[in-house]
Amino acid sequence: MADLKARPRPTGATATLGRPGFPHVTSTTKGEIDIVTAPSQPGFSPLDLLYASLSGCLVLSARIAASHMGVLDRISEITADVTGEKATEGHSRVAKFNIVFSIKGDIDEETRSQIVHAAEDEICTVSNTIRGNPEFSTTLAASD
Repeated sequence: MADLKARPRPTGATATLGRPGFPHVTSTTKGEIDIVTAPSQPGFSPLDLLYASLSGCLVLSARIAASHMGVLDRISEITADVTGEKATEGHSRVAKFNIVFSIKGDIDEETRSQIVHAAEDEICTVSNTIRGNPEFSTTLAASD
């Protein structure tokens, strides 16, 4: 697969939480979302956002891969359904991601497999980050 050069885009998010209420998250580009915490409450939990980030990145990456392979015009829809299994021991974390890809269109299974491989293993920043054990740099801002 050819080197992919993404155009720079500001990234980042800030979550704010008062004593009562739920977290409110604002992205660097001014997107907003409220986080839910009750199991029956509709909306995104922090874990849902992790799965959403991975699924969104995978479908975008699959579209990029299909374009580079010259088959994008033969694809009508790409879906990545992401769920996970939490670890039963140790720190609270996702131990396994379950990803089900669907690529609809006039392409063969080998091409579908190549698109999925390129998306998941080469292009998707989120999957590459999760696999890469990134370093954390945490500081505590001065309190008011």
